[in-house]
Amino acid sequence: MKKSYKYIFGPVPSRRLGKSLGVSPIPQKTCNYSCVYCQIGRTTHFTNTREDFFPRNEILDEIKDAVEQLDFDYVTFVGEGEPTLSKSLGWLIIETKKLTDKPVAVITNGALLYDPQVRNELLTADVILPTLDATTQELFKKINRPKKELDIEKIIKGFQDFREKYTGQIWMEVMVVDGLNDSEEDIAAIKKVLDRIKCERVYVNVPIRPPAEKWVKIPTKERVIEICKILNAENIDSYEETEGFHIDKDKDLKEQILKTTLRHPLRESQILSMLDLPEDEILQLLHEMEANGVIRKKIYNEKTFWVRTKQKE
Repeated sequence: MKKSYKYIFGPVPSRRLGKSLGVSPIPQKTCNYSCVYCQIGRTTHFTNTREDFFPRNEILDEIKDAVEQLDFDYVTFVGEGEPTLSKSLGWLIIETKKLTDKPVAVITNGALLYDPQVRNELLTADVILPTLDATTQELFKKINRPKKELDIEKIIKGFQDFREKYTGQIWMEVMVVDGLNDSEEDIAAIKKVLDRIKCERVYVNVPIRPPAEKWVKIPTKERVIEICKILNAENIDSYEETEGFHIDKDKDLKEQILKTTLRHPLRESQILSMLDLPEDEILQLLHEMEANGVIRKKIYNEKTFWVRTKQKE
């Protein structure tokens, strides 16, 4: 039986990292962006100030236990927001690499790479997965809705400065939203920046799960393919996880559904495939949880999702 962790989740299937052992060093939805496409909703703790939100030794103790007990491909610092806001992230990366030979990845929006301290802390990670959705301040504000002091030109300069010293892999993600940043002009501008950063990989993604804003739409498949060709990128919008999420039948089913939907809105078909129970029993469980106000149903892109409702602090 898997141990229950406070800061560790998974391993979960990642479209880029295989079996990813997640580490969340920040509280839920703590971020310096409030992206219109975010699958876990609008940012509730909007900050650009780094701090230790949790005791770092508690996080490390869980990492130590998890790497000894679980099978995974990467240890991934991510969380429900922006992990570089954790002041101890660099220390956690260094200490984690003492515990396992498996590579360490950091999924980040990259906003704090303008800070030399953050750049230095990330140098020891094996893979950095930042995001670049815009190159102008106007579009940056529309799609990423950053803290007002953040400037996209300064952030792009931070990417370039990091690239000069970093010897690991940079896998950039570009999230494309229909009618917002998918024009010929916008994609050409992103291509110029990517050429300067010299990423090992570029991924084009689209909002496959219910986004923070209802008006967010997915571009046509034809347009996504065109954008991938322009950016010389891989298309991961079609890599949506169809298997790999696991619910342990020997543990509390409601608790496990809640923990998973905290970070990943789940398609109803995913939940049905995860549980070795009759479909009517599973649907009854979901509707009971909905009646109790802990999850809710969303229809997005003609698919049914179950998402975690926002909880009071």
